[in-house]
Amino acid sequence: MKIAIFLAPWVILGAGVLFVAFSGGPSRARQAYLTRGNRVVRLIAPLVFVGMGIAVPAVVIADQDQALGGGGSLSSQRPSEDDARGKSLFGANCATCHSLAASNARGVTGPSLDNLGLLDEKRVLNAIRIGGSGKDQMPAGLLEGENAEAVAKYVARVAGR
Repeated sequence: MKIAIFLAPWVILGAGVLFVAFSGGPSRARQAYLTRGNRVVRLIAPLVFVGMGIAVPAVVIADQDQALGGGGSLSSQRPSEDDARGKSLFGANCATCHSLAASNARGVTGPSLDNLGLLDEKRVLNAIRIGGSGKDQMPAGLLEGENAEAVAKYVARVAGR
């Protein structure tokens, strides 16, 4: 369905180019369209273009699901409730410093979590507990309890993918 909606405007545009070409150029095509075109054609052509201008963006917008990851194999998966909570907490507490493609986070002071490779939940929890590498670059205990666990699960699941 997506392919058909993507291709439809191009097919219509191609038909218009063929009409102009076989009519003998733009001026003859305009003359043929205005003098010989019947009323139905004059009403349908603008409706098709307006319809495609509304239908294509509407389908694209309606098809956008909030994916677990921003790209790759995780982009087509629906986030679980825990993952959605972890993503939200990451966005509120970590995204200003860390980069993570799955959250569209573009932090500049902390390391890019995508470049660290695959992370396990225990490593992320430890970093949250002691403050990153322990060099006072990240506040220790930024998140605690279930919130820290939710962020650790989310980051371990999506970082480096």
